[in-house]
Amino acid sequence: MGFFTKLKKAWASPEDVAQQALDEYKKEQGIEIEAKDEPAPESAAPVVEAVAPAAPLSTPVATPVSTPDIAPDVAPEAPAVAPQKSDAAPTPTEDWQAGLTLALRQAEPKLSEWLNIIVEGVEGKGPALWERLAFLFKALGAPEDEAQKFIASFESWLDNMGYEAVVEFKSELQYRLALALELEDEEDERDRLFLKLSEGISKTREQITKRIDGLLSSHSSLNDDFWEEFEEILIMADVGMEAATQLMDNLKDRARKAGTDDPNDFKDILRDELEEIFNVPPRIQAVNPPEVLMMIGVNGVGKTTTIGKLAARAQMQGRKVLIAAGDTFRAAAIEQLEVWAKRSGADFFAKAEGTDPAAVAFEAMDKAISGGYDLLLLDTAGRLQTKTNLMEELTKIKRVVGKKHEGAPHRCVLVIDATTGQNALSQTKLFNEAVGVDEIILTKLDGTAKGGVVVAVTLQNKLPITFVGLGEKIEDLRPFNGKDFAKALLT
Repeated sequence: MGFFTKLKKAWASPEDVAQQALDEYKKEQGIEIEAKDEPAPESAAPVVEAVAPAAPLSTPVATPVSTPDIAPDVAPEAPAVAPQKSDAAPTPTEDWQAGLTLALRQAEPKLSEWLNIIVEGVEGKGPALWERLAFLFKALGAPEDEAQKFIASFESWLDNMGYEAVVEFKSELQYRLALALELEDEEDERDRLFLKLSEGISKTREQITKRIDGLLSSHSSLNDDFWEEFEEILIMADVGMEAATQLMDNLKDRARKAGTDDPNDFKDILRDELEEIFNVPPRIQAVNPPEVLMMIGVNGVGKTTTIGKLAARAQMQGRKVLIAAGDTFRAAAIEQLEVWAKRSGADFFAKAEGTDPAAVAFEAMDKAISGGYDLLLLDTAGRLQTKTNLMEELTKIKRVVGKKHEGAPHRCVLVIDATTGQNALSQTKLFNEAVGVDEIILTKLDGTAKGGVVVAVTLQNKLPITFVGLGEKIEDLRPFNGKDFAKALLT
């Protein structure tokens, strides 16, 4: 059973998890916890009268200013009101806790709904927000130290970014909570990701889907003319001739097996084919720590920012991360990567500009092992004097890291820019032949109408796309889901 599923069961169960969190919080703050079956205020008098002879005991609780004004014959009743007011001094605090408890329990069990409740009435960062976030963690049964670590990390990030108002960072906060609480795969967050993906590929969808709709409306069968026009649509979307031909053959085969030439069935056939293309076979995830990701790709594709975003994700998931600046040739590369390391909260390793990249990799690997890191993100150069020199340098780095830590690098991750179209295809082929590519991260997908390269890269190279870049923010690097992509593209 997943963590989120357990939370839902706990939330709906008779055991009031949130109320328990409230009671525990009151206890920590020294606030008296009232009995659940406490009598109405008018029935409190007999209790006070029962202890009236022991008036001195209640004197420290009574308000000193009001005591002299109370007549002797009503003295036993005056403390009855005073202690209630004194005990109720933290009433505003108790009110938001009690109100929050009720609101959270009544809300649909979704992270977005819970977060809306948490930030309601909170205008910006500060103690009020931190207190409410801590309360949410406790209500969900998360350890207190995890809550405090999350809050400290998020507060530090806000300071670095200069954000103050909730509206500026609410989306980022939800993203971080989803990772910290292991909720990213739950329906609520998946819906949010699908919306983000759908918005991100809107230009590509306009380029492909609208043309397909026009094609379907002008043909009564899947004849030769239909397929010829569809091929033109694919090429215009930068799928490429080779990939377009392969995709067309697969689609024709599917239509033949389904026994249909009805254009009304075409989108379903295309959606099924895309899902199969993007289907990633299972692979062994376990590694001997630290896990090493060797990041490769030409300059300008967004490799530095991608490394920073991957580091931030891993940090939010509780992993200890080290970033190593292996691109020692490009001007300002080390400084730019260091900025992203600070922004993500990861540790940073670098040597002087011009240092042998293999030496940097070796020493970084040594630090990652001795420092007990979970993940090493190794940056590499994107351009040397010639392509041959670059590939030789990358091969050398792989060999050196493998000698220091058996099995490393565990993954060679190629970063390509979706806006470069067919150039992305040639880069994938070149890097894969030279050093071997395990997976692809496709950046700037939100900025192109030629997202057909997603299909081409996967179809021609049989390599999985693991993440896509849909914007500039840390949260905009999102896991790629082929089924969602196909659905968003053809909706």
